[in-house]
Parts: sequence; structure tokens; C-alpha cells
Amino acid sequence: MSKLNELNSAKFYGTTAIRPTMGEDEPAPRPSRLFGVRHLEILLMFLCLAVAYSLRVNLSVAIVAMMDRNGTGVDFPEYHWDNTVKANILTSFFWGYVVTQLPAGQLAQRFGPKILLTGSLFVCSLFTILLPVAAEVGDWGLVCGTRVIQGLAQGFIFPSIHTLLSSWTPTEERGRFGTYVYAGGQVGTIIAMPLSGALASSSIGWPSIFYIFGALGICWVLLWVFLGADRPATHRFISKAEKAYIETNLGSTLSTNMKRQTPWIDIFTSLPMWAVVIAHCGQNWGFWTLLTEMPSYMNSILKFDLKSNGLLSALPYLVMWLMSFVFSWASDFLNTRRIISLGTSRKIFNSIGHWIPGLALIGLTLSSTDDTTAAVALLTLAVGVNSAAYVGFQLNHIDLSPNYSGTMMGITNCLSNIMSIIAPLVVGFIVTDENDATQWKTVFYISSGIYFAGNLFFVLFGKAEIQPWNEPDPPSK
Repeated sequence: MSKLNELNSAKFYGTTAIRPTMGEDEPAPRPSRLFGVRHLEILLMFLCLAVAYSLRVNLSVAIVAMMDRNGTGVDFPEYHWDNTVKANILTSFFWGYVVTQLPAGQLAQRFGPKILLTGSLFVCSLFTILLPVAAEVGDWGLVCGTRVIQGLAQGFIFPSIHTLLSSWTPTEERGRFGTYVYAGGQVGTIIAMPLSGALASSSIGWPSIFYIFGALGICWVLLWVFLGADRPATHRFISKAEKAYIETNLGSTLSTNMKRQTPWIDIFTSLPMWAVVIAHCGQNWGFWTLLTEMPSYMNSILKFDLKSNGLLSALPYLVMWLMSFVFSWASDFLNTRRIISLGTSRKIFNSIGHWIPGLALIGLTLSSTDDTTAAVALLTLAVGVNSAAYVGFQLNHIDLSPNYSGTMMGITNCLSNIMSIIAPLVVGFIVTDENDATQWKTVFYISSGIYFAGNLFFVLFGKAEIQPWNEPDPPSK
């Protein structure tokens, strides 16, 4: 680290930045322990996203049972909702979700992410447990209201997770750790979909889906309160060696001042930042179109029963989870050996994660609906390979600005989740007859085109260098 950078990093509004103490350029060595406190924090973040996604996606399977008692074989309340109502219910989560993204990044920066994650998962879990009552008392309108509150609560999660990753992941471990954490979303989906299908078909019926997953969320909150921490300096169990390793590895890129001013104009006029926004929008359109609509497609077009539907809908996310480890290892291998630049690495993996799924969706439109094996294989390819994007645009916020990565994630997640609202509504507008394969093909063509266009913008304009506005200016005299 140069003398100039060292001096600048020590002047963050009169506070001292995290910087090496082992010598001017020498970070502390990696601790010899195989499982340290940073690994525990990564595990807790992984479980957080697993629980959060299970709370988010269980309705995609449950709503099939809620609308079709014959699909479950069990006598539980049935609701005669049309496709428009169904689309509104599935998107209502995101009505609340986009609202809290921007304040979430700022609040995580100011008050710390631990308290935000605690409140977020608790509120979301509580209203998950209350959803069957909401359906019984207030029909679909109150269900939408319940999902909006869940979305408002979960809006704090990703900005908080990104802020935690900035504080807990040394640069050389960031690709692996970031992928492990975000793989929690796939694990939650893998568990939620088949388990939801099994519960809906069981003697305890579809309401048990919400009771069980809500209880899991409460359990995670208890673990997090006791074992979680905003950063290494505040963790009660961390060793001095591991704390020094993390802090000196991060160096002067990360400020400990939680009340620093956010350079809004610089962020919103940054072309690399907009490259992340566009890539994130493409990701959310494709990902959430498949996640929310795949059970309906498998039920109406591929003719799978509810149990098989839940199991096969989860298969692509199992592959996505497994492939995420392959891509994270490949990314860290290329980056630590400096075979290619970090920016090139981000673009290569994002292209794999977006363009190959786009091609798979085109292949799905060309395959016969009678060939269910090919259809499931193409859907699995489209979702599974998408995990490469987690070492593409998904970590790019931290590359550009470790200090403001939580705020940046809030911005990109807010804008991109508008796509999560629009996509199911567009599907509901196009697919007026769920048994019409031609209408579904139109949906897949649109998703493929958005995947291609979004990643092209990222390839052309994305970067992975720390931006000048990452370091706040010292206060004026």
C-alpha cells in the first residue's frame, strides 16, 4: 500500500480505517484452523438465505394445492382464483420487497447488518405462519397483504448480506465464500419445493407448509442473535490471529466509520454500476420467471402430478447449487493465479450464467411437449448453469466499492426486482390458457432475449476495479 493511500485511508471523517498492522504491505497470515469464526459467519449467512428463499418460494407450490383440491387428495380449503389473481399473489411479495431495498443499504451501513437480519427474518417468519389464516379470513386480498409485509421484511436481507460479506471475506476467499452464501438460496428452494409438495399431499395439508417453514425461520433468528456479528472486531469468539488476517487482508478498502456520507451522484453516474444494474435486471427476469412459473408449466404442459411437480421443480436448483461450487472454484483458481484479470473473470462467468440459459430456453421452445425428459433437462440446464452469475455480476458490487456494497446492492436489487414484479404479470397476460404450449413458448423467447441483452451490456461496460468514490473525502475544514 502506498504512503498516499495509507494516509487517505486513515482520514475517513476522523476515524481510522481497517488497514494492515503487520507491516506496510504485509497482511497477516491465514490462521491454520480449518474452521474459524469467519466460516461460522458464512454458514449462518448461507442458512439465512436458505430459510429466506424457502419462505419466499413455498407459495409457488402451495398455490397449486390451494387452487386445486383434487391435486392434493386432501380436504383442505380450496380457492377459486383465476390466473390474474394468481399472478397478483405471486408478485405481491415483490411489491414490498422493492420498497425497502434502498433504505436497507443505508441502514445496514449506519446501524450494522446484524440487527436488520434479525428483524427481517423474524417478521417474515411470523407472517408466513399467519398466511393460512389470512387466506381463510380475507381471501386473496389479505394473502397479498401478508406477502407484501413478507417482502418488506426480506428487502433488508441482500443489502445486509452484502455488507457482511464486505467485512468478513478476505479478497482471496471472496469468490468461494460469496458463492457458498448465495448458494443458500438454491438450497432453500431445493428443500422448499419437494417438501411443500409432500406436505400439501399429506394428511396435514397445504397449511402445514407455512407453519413448518415459519418455525424454521424463528429457529434461525435465535442462532443468529447468539452467534452473529457485524464484523470481526465485534465478534465475541474470534481469535486475534483470525481477526488480524481478515482486517489486514481487506486493508484500506473498508472503512469502520458507519456514519460516512454516501456518494449518491458518483454511484448513479457510474457506468460500471449501471452494468451491474442491467445484468441484475436480466438475472431477475429469467430467474423469477422460471422459479414462479415452473410448477405451473410442469403441471399444465408436462402433466406432472403435485408430488412429482415439487420434486422436479426442485431438481434444477439442486443442480444450480452443485454447479455453484464448480464455478466458485474455477473463479478463485483463475483469480488467485492471475491467469486472467478479475474483470475478465466476472464477464466470462456472467456470460456462462446468462447466455447458456438463454440458449436452453430457446431449445425448450423447439422441443416437443411430449418429450418430458428433454423439457426437464433443458429447464435444469437453464437454471443450473445460471449459478455462474454468482461469481459474475453478483459479487461485482464489492469489487467496485467495498464501503458501499450494501447500498449498491440495495440499489440494484430494488431496480432489478421491478422485473420480478413485471415478469409474472407478463406471464399472466400472455398465458391466458395454461394448457397452450404456444403461449408458454412466447414467455421463454422473451426471457431468453432479456438474458442475452442484459449480459451484453455487462460485458461491454462492466469493470472490477475499486472506484475512486469508494474512499470518502476527508471533512472540509
